Amino acid sequence: MTGRHHNKWVIAGTVMIGNIMAVLDSSIVNVALPDMGGNLGATIEEITWVVTGYILANVLVMPIVGMLSSRYGRKRMYLLSIAVFTAASMACGMSTSLGMLVAYRVLQGMAGGILITVPQAVLRESFPGHEQGLAMGIYGMGVVLAPAIGPTLGGWLTDRYSWPWVFFINVPIGLLNLIMVQRVIEDPPYLERTKAKIDFPGLGFMIVGLGAFQLMLEEGQRDDWFQSTFIVRLAVIAAVGIVLFLWRELTTDRPAANLRILKNPTFGAATFLGGIMGAGLSGSLFILPMFLERLLGYNAMDAGIALMPRSLAMLVCMPIAGRAYNRVGPRLMVLFGLGFIVAGYWQLGHMSIDTGIWNLVVPQLCTGTGFSFLFAALSTAALSKIDRAQMTAATGLYNVVRQVMGSIGIATVATMLTHGQSRFYAMLAEDSSSPIARNWLGAVTHATQAAGASLYDAERKALQLLGLKVSAQAAVLSYNHIFLVVAGVFVIVSPLVMLLPFHGYRGEPAEAIAE
Repeated sequence: MTGRHHNKWVIAGTVMIGNIMAVLDSSIVNVALPDMGGNLGATIEEITWVVTGYILANVLVMPIVGMLSSRYGRKRMYLLSIAVFTAASMACGMSTSLGMLVAYRVLQGMAGGILITVPQAVLRESFPGHEQGLAMGIYGMGVVLAPAIGPTLGGWLTDRYSWPWVFFINVPIGLLNLIMVQRVIEDPPYLERTKAKIDFPGLGFMIVGLGAFQLMLEEGQRDDWFQSTFIVRLAVIAAVGIVLFLWRELTTDRPAANLRILKNPTFGAATFLGGIMGAGLSGSLFILPMFLERLLGYNAMDAGIALMPRSLAMLVCMPIAGRAYNRVGPRLMVLFGLGFIVAGYWQLGHMSIDTGIWNLVVPQLCTGTGFSFLFAALSTAALSKIDRAQMTAATGLYNVVRQVMGSIGIATVATMLTHGQSRFYAMLAEDSSSPIARNWLGAVTHATQAAGASLYDAERKALQLLGLKVSAQAAVLSYNHIFLVVAGVFVIVSPLVMLLPFHGYRGEPAEAIAE
């Protein structure tokens, strides 16, 4: 899909515009949801479908990108995706009802799934073998940085203008990208065009299974998981659909999603580790702003600024990690990245109610550096043993695993947070009769009485304050517990790096496409 007569950096910039635009839209709307709900007359539960619909559509499209590109042509498919994404963005901003907005977000998400996936294959083809790590570092800057920047940009647009502008901002960018793709991107010569019969049973099983599973993850926490009949039904449908999907795709000659690529041990191990990375990154991006806003009293803009060190670390380290790939090799790079990630989450696991913004700088720099090296190494290693004819299908599988695992990570930490707060509150409440607690209650009661309150009111006020303190401390302990668990998970999966190649690129492939 690369233009042989175009500079690799022009090609990289062209495809990354669409990639960043699509990834950004998964998070830019989050801070605008209250304004959307108020304007469209929707409840908080209803307006969250604006996010759920987009992510669900992403997940359902990614596994079949390879099939779509071989049937219709990758450039044609990519151009159509940009056009649909741009038009759907305009329609989202002009929506006058929740139903319209969700419908256009689903359409936008279907196009966005292609815009997220295809650039990875294009970058692999555009850069020579010795620069494959750099190519994946460039790709990682968009995939990892955009979700971190999204809430801050979305908050600024909503406050300065209005919520439709989180969608309207895509329109001029999309039109520009449409022109650039038309001029500099071409289908690769090895792309096999086929008009074979579409695997409709496989598509159906995938839509039902993955759709139900993603919906279960999005709605589970809100509906108290398996206490809800709706969630139980979704779980059963997801299990049956996914099993039938796997059976169909592994037995048919023309699968909608080529799952056989996962038999490659390097691709399989890197994809699994990439999924764990997605779960950890998405989970931490979900709960760290909650810690800042709910416990430390930050507003959305201040929370976004407080989280900038991680984004800045990624911005600096992604190109460095990409260039280091050939010298260091994926195995050592992944271990290096895991070490920084574990160190960062270990520090985040020891926060307190008095944690200040400067206390968050070092752990965020650690996790940002770690994720940069991890992403660049895994993305490059995962595709290093894949035939070029299967590159688009492989990038689709790699990204859908990372996306689904990201949703699993968010659902898991949200559940752990809720249950952890209740558990730690019960543990701390048991100590409310301790001498320290009694002395504290006595001092607060005495001070309140001295301010003119009656003994009854003073004692009641003291108990209320103690309850608030216990709740806050329980919440802090729950956040800390989650970060320590995430650190432990990264330690547990670290032996899988032995399945990755020890060395980086060795020799220039004859079919490399580069300027």
